[in-house]
Parts: sequence; C-alpha cells; structure tokens
Amino acid sequence: MSILLRNIIRFVLLLLLQVFVLNNILLHQLVGLNLYMLFVLLLPFNMPRPALMLLALLMGLGMDMFMNTMGMHAAACVFIAYLRPFIINILSPQGGFETTQKTPSMTSMGVSQFLTYIAILVFLHNLVYFPLEVFSFASFFYLLLKILLSTAASIILIVLYELLFFSRK
Repeated sequence: MSILLRNIIRFVLLLLLQVFVLNNILLHQLVGLNLYMLFVLLLPFNMPRPALMLLALLMGLGMDMFMNTMGMHAAACVFIAYLRPFIINILSPQGGFETTQKTPSMTSMGVSQFLTYIAILVFLHNLVYFPLEVFSFASFFYLLLKILLSTAASIILIVLYELLFFSRK
C-alpha cells in the first residue's frame, strides 16, 4: 500500500474514531482522550514543513467542524506540525533515523526515542489546546493537571495504537 493511500486512510479513520468514539468516552473531566493528532505525528520524516502544516490544518479543521470548536484543534495541530521537524532533528541519532521506515514508529526510531517524541508533541498539543478551550488561567493548577492527565492518557492510546497496528517486531 502506498504511503499516500495509507495516510488518507489514517486521516479518515483517526478523525472518525476521535469524533464518534473517543469524544463520547468520559473518564473524568480532567482526562481528554485525544488520538487524532497521531495523524500529524506519523506523517513521513521527509515531508516538507509547508505540506506538513497544511495537512495538520486540515486535520484540525476537520475536528473543529465536527466539534464546533472554532479553530482550537487547528491551532494546536499546526503548532505541533511546525515544531515536529525540530523535535525529530533533536532526537535523531548522528546518521538520522532508519530510511527503510519512512514514518516515525517504534521500529524506525526505537522505543525510547518514539516515546520521547510523542510525549513532547502530545504535551505541546495539549499545552496549546486546553488553554484555548478553557480560555482562562484563573484555575492554573486545574488546567495544568488537565494537560498532564490528558497527555498521559493520549500517550497510552498512541502506544496501544502503535502496538496493535504498526509494530513490526
């Protein structure tokens, strides 16, 4: 299956899974289950930044249309898409990541690097999204706890997704 087709399918499935399943699961008011940003995280390593940001904008706007959130998801997705190449560059070993695997994964990056990669970007996504959602820093510790718990829950979901669908070893 080509990379383009795989990413189109991933875009649609993650968007639908987020909107119709994960957004209807209420663990606690402090925990948001977000998996849709995984689309941005799993795009190919060598994707040009403008294309990466455009695809992130489309995913974010798709979420915003379904959730009626007026650009909050789009802002968070574009933010992590902009920072993604920097994070990959910082985490990559001297010779770069394995070129046989063209997308970030546990097999192409290694488990510890992949976990660091998703932890940083999911945290940054939540750091942008939740203050926009709350639109107040009055309850700073509540907001911080929501960001941290939602980040942990999203990382667990992403690792489960990776282990169930894309682990090659």
